[in-house]
Amino acid sequence: MNQSVQTFGGQTLRILGKQKAVIAIAIIFIVMIFPDSNFYSWGNFSNLFEAVSTNAIIAFGVTLAVICKGCDLSVGSVMAMSGIVAIMLLNAGMNMVLAIVIAILSGSLVGFINGFLIVQQKTEAFIITLGMGMFIQGVALLLTNANPVSASDPNFQRIANDSWLAIPNIAAFMILLGVLTFLLLRFTSFGRNIYALGGDYEVAEHSGINVVRTKWLAFVLTGTFAAIAGVLAASRMNTGLPIAGVEIPLMVNCGVVIGGTSFAGGVGGVFRSFIGIFAMFLLRNSLSMLGIDPFTQNLILGIMIVAIISLDCYAIKRKKEAV
Repeated sequence: MNQSVQTFGGQTLRILGKQKAVIAIAIIFIVMIFPDSNFYSWGNFSNLFEAVSTNAIIAFGVTLAVICKGCDLSVGSVMAMSGIVAIMLLNAGMNMVLAIVIAILSGSLVGFINGFLIVQQKTEAFIITLGMGMFIQGVALLLTNANPVSASDPNFQRIANDSWLAIPNIAAFMILLGVLTFLLLRFTSFGRNIYALGGDYEVAEHSGINVVRTKWLAFVLTGTFAAIAGVLAASRMNTGLPIAGVEIPLMVNCGVVIGGTSFAGGVGGVFRSFIGIFAMFLLRNSLSMLGIDPFTQNLILGIMIVAIISLDCYAIKRKKEAV
């Protein structure tokens, strides 16, 4: 009996050790029981999930790039640009569906170019996507003359702000895309190939996997997801902002890693990335409820990110030493 309890306890600790972001979320929920705030209210959680949704959708795409040992720092600029493109085409008289499709395809095009430069030209993903993000932000600023653009069609705003079965549309889109990405990774050869080439590129290549096409497509999907998030973000605010995604690349990539998707490649998943993003936004939300100023919030968030990633690195080091 004692042995069974010890075995169960050991397994539980190992699971929790792999999901440190879950521990952080649990601590926040426990701590927020005591202050007198509106933290435990439907309105707060609804707003929280709406705020999380855009970043989580981007994170689903970034997860694909990170699993195959890459990263994408252009996603924030792609998000901003796609929302602007959708609104400008809509204001020019284009059919709303066609305008949205073109806006999403603009993100796919950026992902295609990123993939070409990273995979075909064998350049560093960090530098290429950082430079591409700066370029796309410049394009967005030129298109708008550095001013916000608002949609003239009120139906555009309804895309993200209407609800379905009491679930905000933007959150419903996040759930749908999360499920589709999970199925893609879990039950398709493309998903298995991403994990394989992230684990060992040369072994994957020698085993017959088309590593170039697989990694290239991962970046195309990353750009596509960022563009979808951009359209939804623009719909939510009914405005396209050329500087809307400045902080998003680092926030999303950090969130993905916090959730347990490793920059070393070959490890991770959609649910893990969502947990990481949710933990970061939940911390910000709870700190705001406590009346803590934004500068101190950034300090505390930075401490959480460094602590979780440091613990994960330490665990990986111990695991390697034990082999």
